[in-house]
Amino acid sequence: MRIVVLAGGIGGARFLRGLLRAAPDAEVTVIGNTGDDIFLFGLKVCPDLDTVMYTLGGGIDEERGWGRADESFRVKEELAAYEVEPSWFGLGDRDFATHIVRTQMLDAGYPLSAITEALCHRWKPGVRLIPMTDDRVETHVVVDDGEGRRAIHFQEWWVRLRAAVPAESITAIGAEDAKPAPGVLEAIGRADVVLLPPSNPVVSVGTILAVPGIREAVVAETVVGVSPIIGGAPVRGMADACLTAIGVETSARAVAEHYGPGLLDGWLVDEADAGTAVDGVTVRARPLLMTDVEATAEIARAALDLAEELR
Repeated sequence: MRIVVLAGGIGGARFLRGLLRAAPDAEVTVIGNTGDDIFLFGLKVCPDLDTVMYTLGGGIDEERGWGRADESFRVKEELAAYEVEPSWFGLGDRDFATHIVRTQMLDAGYPLSAITEALCHRWKPGVRLIPMTDDRVETHVVVDDGEGRRAIHFQEWWVRLRAAVPAESITAIGAEDAKPAPGVLEAIGRADVVLLPPSNPVVSVGTILAVPGIREAVVAETVVGVSPIIGGAPVRGMADACLTAIGVETSARAVAEHYGPGLLDGWLVDEADAGTAVDGVTVRARPLLMTDVEATAEIARAALDLAEELR
């Protein structure tokens, strides 16, 4: 079986770990979100790509869900002592190495897709991980936080402000002019199924779909999504703040309608949302909390079973 997954960070990475347990012989290609990418201290940081790579490669900090296990933060502490900003983004000492290697390769002229492949050679995640694009895309948020109305990087809104200041708008700068990275459209075209994990529908999956050509390619395939909303609340994080910013209700039904029946064929919702109906989409209800790897594998199996039924 050939499976393509459009993945953001923590939710996407944990779903993938269950998927590999559920379908150990499948050929899995992960198209990773790069809209969260940011340059910090002169280094290119790709949070979602790294979270997938570390999680599947066995190097993730399981409690936080991001960054390296057994991490220290001495460099961060020294930068703070020099009063170098931003002080609100927590890069660990081990994590710095990944960003240094990535930035050196970028400076040498390698595209992000080739760099990601090289980094994965060390981590051996068990999937083919491709960034959605080799072009620079950064998500910016317009806020009015008492310092005036201004646009800030998504990471500042998400990490420093914890999305507590309402977003007036969220825009993936550069997405409309970006091209899918090599291998993205080919992988989608060969897929038996495309899965949308419980990643953020606005700034993760939504940003991937904003790259011209990707949505059109996905629409042509069998697509099954897993709701990131249970009982009117995000499973993790502040996805509700993102949905509010684009005028979408925080519900399993509204997220499916946001993706659109032209995109989704099947939609898994939690038992708390049993009875959810979406025009043009086959909906199934089952427990969706990813409490451990086996529970997550069962969710992945349900998504694959639904895909097979729809095919």
